[in-house]
Amino acid sequence: MFDERLPLFPLGVVLLPGEPVPLHIFEPRYKEMVRECIDADVPFGIVYASEEDVAQVGCAARIERVAARYSDGRLDIIAVGESRFSVQEIHRDRSYLTADVAPVEDVSEGTDDGARSAAIARHLKLLEMAGEDPDPQRYDQGLPTSFVIGRNAGLDLADKQKLLEMDLEADRIRWLSTHLEGLLKRLKKARDLRSLARGDGHSTGFPTLGDS
Repeated sequence: MFDERLPLFPLGVVLLPGEPVPLHIFEPRYKEMVRECIDADVPFGIVYASEEDVAQVGCAARIERVAARYSDGRLDIIAVGESRFSVQEIHRDRSYLTADVAPVEDVSEGTDDGARSAAIARHLKLLEMAGEDPDPQRYDQGLPTSFVIGRNAGLDLADKQKLLEMDLEADRIRWLSTHLEGLLKRLKKARDLRSLARGDGHSTGFPTLGDS
């Protein structure tokens, strides 16, 4: 799958397989990298880079389209996550980083159907609360369901990286189902508190606390 060195793009994002990501390419080294990836039709690797460290597991991204080209060579591109990899060795002999990488694959194809159904139902509820189209067909894309849900499941970067590194779909689904259950409870509580603060249903703007 990765026969040659993979061009490496450390970023403050975590990319999941199947997830699109818009990127504005402005640094000379990455303009060079992107041009070469376009010409050779090869992917580059996105790895999460925080202030403390660079993650060892990332996701290969293939450029789906160039959204804009600028006269100074800058580019706006849309890339889509393909497959996970682990960094084996980083090389610095180019203007940009490259790495020897190994594929990261699930150790088992087993699933937890009950947890999957619960996770999908909770994710659909979350999307509905966010005003998005809760289309059940989004989970039938030929990708692990966990990666479809993980794109917009209210995960912070650390949790999204954790999801990327987990090597069992059943474990990812159970973890997401629990996360979504807690998130929905917090969102409902916040919504109830906002309604209370507005005085919904009370002519005086204050809730009735007892009989007068």
